[in-house]
Amino acid sequence: MSTATITPDVAAPTGNLEITVSRAELLRELTAAQSVVERKTTIPILSNFLFEASDDKLTITATDLDQSLKTSCVAKVKKAGACTIPARKLFDYIKLLPEGDISIKLMDNHWVQIRAGRSNTKMVGMARANFPQVPEFPEVGVFKINAASLKNMIAKTIFAISNEESRYTLNGALLVLKAESMAMVATDGHRLAHIEKLGEALEGISGEKKTLIPRKALAELSGLLGASETDFVEFADDEQSLFFRIGGRVLTSRKLTGQFPNYEAVLPRDNTKFVIVRSEDLMSSIQRVAQFADERSGAIKIRLEQNELKLSAQSTDAGESEDIIETPYNYDPLVVGFNSSYLVDFLRATGVTGEVRLEFKDAQSAGQMRPEDGNEDVKYRYILMPMRI
Repeated sequence: MSTATITPDVAAPTGNLEITVSRAELLRELTAAQSVVERKTTIPILSNFLFEASDDKLTITATDLDQSLKTSCVAKVKKAGACTIPARKLFDYIKLLPEGDISIKLMDNHWVQIRAGRSNTKMVGMARANFPQVPEFPEVGVFKINAASLKNMIAKTIFAISNEESRYTLNGALLVLKAESMAMVATDGHRLAHIEKLGEALEGISGEKKTLIPRKALAELSGLLGASETDFVEFADDEQSLFFRIGGRVLTSRKLTGQFPNYEAVLPRDNTKFVIVRSEDLMSSIQRVAQFADERSGAIKIRLEQNELKLSAQSTDAGESEDIIETPYNYDPLVVGFNSSYLVDFLRATGVTGEVRLEFKDAQSAGQMRPEDGNEDVKYRYILMPMRI
């Protein structure tokens, strides 16, 4: 189900918009909105921004029908009204203008005039009535989520989301909200990233609230959080849509339907053999050895023996390579294979600082990795299915 439907919005201002706005403010909001605009669309109106002006405010909306972003800035409104302007062309043009005020005026036949200093440009817009209607942020059932925690959780899980369109329940991450904690989990069937943040105070939640957030929305959310100073994100949902308010911006996304797999069943319980290594050392070794892994599988071998971790890879085309890291290990020897790029993804997500703990049961069972940082509030783990090598 789409978040936006192609039905004209009757209540919106329809007059001949005429405004003046500062270039810096306009560019800031266009930068936030342009990433949502559909690039290769078969519906031309989706390549446009919707501009609506009233009450000394310019509201800008972009949508690709899967998700929408609504943002606004202060403007001198001479005439309230609305128009649509080609998004890419406008964004590229405004970037090239000098600092100062820009005046925007709707002309006949949906043409839009843009004046700045000595520049005078007319762009071909489209009828406001054709722009899809974007759902409004709900009045009730709104949760406040810590912005820094959410941003960290997205960064720690987004890379493990499946790219396979056919497995659409895996094309997002599951957000689990409880009264004192929040968690996020993502998996593509080969690996799973799970992060839990304790010590959060989430009002209005009894039991737990589970929400599947599409990858595209998470990426957009991450960008908006990175560009915002706000402490909290307001989150709400209805039957079809998810809503996130970040400062003055509202991101709307269609919901992913279907059931996220029972991830708790795959979390390892008895991985009793473990080794602790410096992230930096492990990353360097993996990257060196992976140069010689089979190109299709990317498989490297991890061999644990008395006080050493041995990494190796070989392929008929490239040759073979081995790296040894000395580290305390006093369990039975173990040999297990993993996809090297999946290991690199985890180390990148942890920031390649400090140490990581690698926990194993045997060569056939999933391995578990986690940062050895002593942060009791944030529990982060990464589960990886072994490969036959």
